[in-house]
Amino acid sequence: METAAAAAAAAAGLRNRYWVLRHGKSIPNERGLIVSSLENGTLPEYALASDGVDQARMAGELFLQALKENDIPLENVRICYSPFARTSHTARVVASVLNIPFEGPQCKAIVDLRERYFGPSFELKSHDKYTEIWALDEKDPFQKPEGGECVDDVASRLAKAMVDIETDFQGCAVLIVSHGDPLQILQTIVSAAKIGNSNINEFSSSIQATRTFAVLSQHRKFALLTGELRALA
Repeated sequence: METAAAAAAAAAGLRNRYWVLRHGKSIPNERGLIVSSLENGTLPEYALASDGVDQARMAGELFLQALKENDIPLENVRICYSPFARTSHTARVVASVLNIPFEGPQCKAIVDLRERYFGPSFELKSHDKYTEIWALDEKDPFQKPEGGECVDDVASRLAKAMVDIETDFQGCAVLIVSHGDPLQILQTIVSAAKIGNSNINEFSSSIQATRTFAVLSQHRKFALLTGELRALA
């Protein structure tokens, strides 16, 4: 079934088609840790757990099936991923399933797709503390956790990432491999966007216009499980 976000962007006249994939179950997931800083997140010891590799492989198979159903050739695939260990590992597994080179022009790390930084008060702490952050988000998506990013901060850089991808690629099937909060927020702003055509400036303006309290405070409605693939546009 087509999601609200997919329906909103499918009629938008975008230059590419989009899918999102949350990374597979990671070692931090297994250990119940919040690993959100770029410094920690890129460490190899925070890559995928064995179950996460299986999830990534399954997601790759589902994505391959979607490509076949939509008659999209593999040469038109682009994988854009967060540079964190768990997301780059996921992207590498998917590329292997698709039989496309990970070290090549079809796969690109984009820093703006990184995990939301929750701040030093939460970094390397129990993932049970996510509930505190999400309660704050619902109350005020413009309020930052101490030293961290608020929902609007993440929406701003994701909007930029989308504009950059739309500028760089045309006629591609783009798989965005990222994290729970960023992908929730991305789906939220794409779902709310009113995009009339493929003009990059209008696309950018429409995405930026979604950065309101009413929209951003509801990002948890678009939650993804680890390893979950979903059509975006």
